[in-house]
Amino acid sequence: MTLKSKSITKTKISKGTLNEWAWAYIMIAPTFIGLMALNIIPAIQTLILSFEKAGAFGKATWVGLDNYRKLFQDAEVLQAIFNTLKYSVIVVPGTVIISLIVAVLLNKKIKGITIYRTIYFLPMVAAPAAIAMVWRWLYNSEYGLINYLLSVIGIDGPKWITDPNVALISIAIVGIWSAIGYNMVLLLAGLQEIPKDYYEAASIDGASPLRQFFTITIPLVSPSLFFVVVTSVISAFQVFDIIFMMIDKINPALTNTQSLVYLFYKYSFVVNDKGYGSAIVMLLLAIIMVVTVIQVKCQKKWVNY
Repeated sequence: MTLKSKSITKTKISKGTLNEWAWAYIMIAPTFIGLMALNIIPAIQTLILSFEKAGAFGKATWVGLDNYRKLFQDAEVLQAIFNTLKYSVIVVPGTVIISLIVAVLLNKKIKGITIYRTIYFLPMVAAPAAIAMVWRWLYNSEYGLINYLLSVIGIDGPKWITDPNVALISIAIVGIWSAIGYNMVLLLAGLQEIPKDYYEAASIDGASPLRQFFTITIPLVSPSLFFVVVTSVISAFQVFDIIFMMIDKINPALTNTQSLVYLFYKYSFVVNDKGYGSAIVMLLLAIIMVVTVIQVKCQKKWVNY
């Protein structure tokens, strides 16, 4: 190496640069350590555990792919996959569409706009247990408010959380209601970045508000919309708390409502078969990864950056 190349190398990696690198690593260290301790290491341990079977006194036996073979022969797991997909198909479009409409309405200059935004965001800060208690009372087939209001107009309300054909839809309604506020805030932030000049020019050209919505609002808010869709799908696949707190173990609708995460909890902490429970959650991880990759591939066709 010549003297010239040595001097260039020394110039590139100066003391000031090394100092900046050191501070950069120090700043990201807490996040990195937290990510490793709370996400990466547990995920690796879960993957290893999925190839084992829990035995007596906490001992585990290596069983290879037996847990995964059992997965695709277990009718309960297949039903849970169907329930999770059905819940996601109901919740994701409903959440995204309603959140977008609410965000557009709350982006207007109207009196008391801050109060309205706060009201829509309140479900996000409410405790899941409190939400479940309120909705269980609303859904009660004997003295619930919803069936009472239906009876006033002569309609016999269904058994919202005990009828196997209706229970999952009832839970999905709660899921949509709970997620609207958070997604609304994200979309509202995207809407406020759109220059008002576009709408003024469109109005001058005679474009109706509906046409402006589809030709200006949706294309320009599509990056925020894409993020909301991805996070909503992941959240919907991971549904657990609403089902756990609203559907009892003796509820006849349990089989038609339990999700993959609920099944993971059941086998890992109730049945105490952590190996099989880990296999279930790894299956869920694989499904989420496949769906997310498809979403990322498809975003090139409709997301405008």
